[in-house]
Amino acid sequence: MSYKIIGDSCLDLTADLKKDPHFQIIPLTLQVGEIQVVDDDTFDQKSFLEIVKKSSESPKSACPSPELYKEAYECEEDHVFVITLSEHLSGSYNSAVLGKKLYEEEHGDDGKKIAVLGSDSASSGQLNIALLVQSLCQAALPFEEIEKRARDFIKDMKTYFVLESLDTLRKNGRLTGLQAFFATALNIKPVMSAQSGIIVKLDQARGINKALVRMVDIAIKDSGDTRDKVLAIAHCNNPERAEFVKQEMLKRSKYKDIIITETAGVATVYANDGGIIMTL
Repeated sequence: MSYKIIGDSCLDLTADLKKDPHFQIIPLTLQVGEIQVVDDDTFDQKSFLEIVKKSSESPKSACPSPELYKEAYECEEDHVFVITLSEHLSGSYNSAVLGKKLYEEEHGDDGKKIAVLGSDSASSGQLNIALLVQSLCQAALPFEEIEKRARDFIKDMKTYFVLESLDTLRKNGRLTGLQAFFATALNIKPVMSAQSGIIVKLDQARGINKALVRMVDIAIKDSGDTRDKVLAIAHCNNPERAEFVKQEMLKRSKYKDIIITETAGVATVYANDGGIIMTL
């Protein structure tokens, strides 16, 4: 069985997975004021963070066109799995679905099977789904079985995050101004989650480290037996903080594997400098 795993550029692959020919990333476009940045392998995180810091305008992202997805589907692989940002956060999922329709209209029933999976998450959540799909493809399971297992996995997967700043989420309408004000003024760091793709606040703590520990406590309580689960941690320009979360999680449980990755452009827009996103 030949397969390809396609993600929008919020699928934060590890350095090794970026070299794997089974993976392909479709870039979103980022905009800060009049500056546009394509979120592909040329993305420079530190430079982008400086642009954001100097701008009075909130960064925005534009999803890939359906045509970009359609072109990606025109590959030699028989089975294609697409993993997108939550449809509540981006139009990427809808573009991928429309791209599939365009492909099928042009190519008819050519034997290629395409599954578009809305992650109900982002970043490390998309990575965790991709790792599952990869393992099932390597085990040569039927396409329909892989799709079913992936969709079931998405329903059960938990996503948590703690951010240094809620400013981008506030400016983009994800939070109220009052929430963001108190979080900034009092150094309160909310512990957030994505539930069915929608951002919700779970708890809060004063200071980033206390908030990260609280996130870990909540995740352990929610997750039950984690020995067969992969823990995926994404960080925005702060590997030390990701390692801190990893060690705190290891104090409390064991895992099938632990993956740490760095945010590319889209997740950097929303996580901001120092943000942590964790899924299992």
